[in-house]
Amino acid sequence: MRSNPAPQGARLCESVPVNQEWEDRVTAAWASFDDYAEADAGDFRAVIDALVAELPEGSPLGPFEQACAWDSTGHSDKAAPLYREALARGLTGYKGRRTKIQLSSSLRNIGQAEEGVKLLTPELDALSDELDDAVRACLALCLSSLGRDREGLSLVLGALAPHLPRYQRSMANYARALVEPED
Repeated sequence: MRSNPAPQGARLCESVPVNQEWEDRVTAAWASFDDYAEADAGDFRAVIDALVAELPEGSPLGPFEQACAWDSTGHSDKAAPLYREALARGLTGYKGRRTKIQLSSSLRNIGQAEEGVKLLTPELDALSDELDDAVRACLALCLSSLGRDREGLSLVLGALAPHLPRYQRSMANYARALVEPED
């Protein structure tokens, strides 16, 4: 999953003071991501590493941004430990939730989908925000990787239903019916 800037007004990290100028430079770096050719992935990661080097020792934002850079350049195996480190250092709020989503995706990519399911399932009951559909989509992929396609499809249909111009109630009912026992 690609790192994207938080929406206007969102708290980037509740547990760490955020330097907005630094965040703006990180956002600008990510905006330039598509300018790097696949062969230049190391150059992009070097840009992120330079920004991370400016952070205070122990900041959870460092491993988070580095994980995003490794993940976005096709290295889920290198991203997963960095996502874990960001969470262990106390990353919370919007970026903490993004970290859980992205870590789950990386875990699925490296054959650890069950761990991804365990990480994301509690997020279904977390405070609702714009990341709810991403939680469900990544959880559905993890479930599918485990052969639990009906559960995954139920999550995806349930996430899609509110966005449909019609048939919201029907799709929501179909989503529930996929996982509820028949009478």
